[in-house]
Order: sequence, then C-alpha cells, then structure tokens
Amino acid sequence: MWGVIITIVMAIIIGIIGDALAGHNMPGGIIGAMIAGFVGAWVGTWLFGAWGPEIGGFAILPAILGTALFVFLLGFVARMLRRAA
Repeated sequence: MWGVIITIVMAIIIGIIGDALAGHNMPGGIIGAMIAGFVGAWVGTWLFGAWGPEIGGFAILPAILGTALFVFLLGFVARMLRRAA
C-alpha cells in the first residue's frame, strides 16, 4: 500500500519539477502533473537509462529530464495546432 502511495507522490513531484523546468503550465493540475510524471519517467528511463538515486521505482534524474522533455514537446505540439487552426 505504501509503495503505491510513494509512487504516486513521486510522480506528482517529478511532474511539477519537469513542468517548471520546461516553462509551461501543464493542464490538469495535480492529475496532469502525475500523468506527466509517469510518462516522463518512462521517456527519461528509455532515453537516458536508469542512473542516479531511485525513489518509488523512479530513477529521479532521468525521470525529471524526461518529464521536462515531454512537457516541452506537448507544449510545442499544442502551439503548432493552434497556429494551424
């Protein structure tokens, strides 16, 4: 039970940090930050590997970098779609 709670809290924290690094406002508040944290952790581990400290199943540094990249790309695609419309 505690493992799931720690994983969710870490996803939220990673999502908020990644959003701040990318300079965008991730839609969805806490839930959006949590989803961005999970996706960013997957992307970061896939791109950069699993190095650095690990908490709640997340390699922290690659997860933050992956989340920032994910939020940046999401914001870029949203801007491009707004221009096309």
